[in-house]
Amino acid sequence: FVPLLDRVLVQKVKAEVKTASGIFLPDAAAKAGLNQATVLAVGPGRMDKEGKLLPMAVAPGDKVVIPEYGGMTLKFDDEDYQVFRDEDIVGKLSE
Repeated sequence: FVPLLDRVLVQKVKAEVKTASGIFLPDAAAKAGLNQATVLAVGPGRMDKEGKLLPMAVAPGDKVVIPEYGGMTLKFDDEDYQVFRDEDIVGKLSE
């Protein structure tokens, strides 16, 4: 899947079901999920009014914060992915 224009394909980071000390978390806590995702693919960018290509703010491999709602959900091979516009990405996480 290759996104078009200023679209970004991400996959949400799966919530840990076990804490560092070995305690298993209930299903509700694991399903609540995180608003963090890994960027898998980005489109070329969008055009401004003069026809210049505006660069994307994220690149494949970046860890990003995504909005809780919005985007489009896609399913490939029983895996869930989401597509957001570049401007909808809240921010990048530094490691």
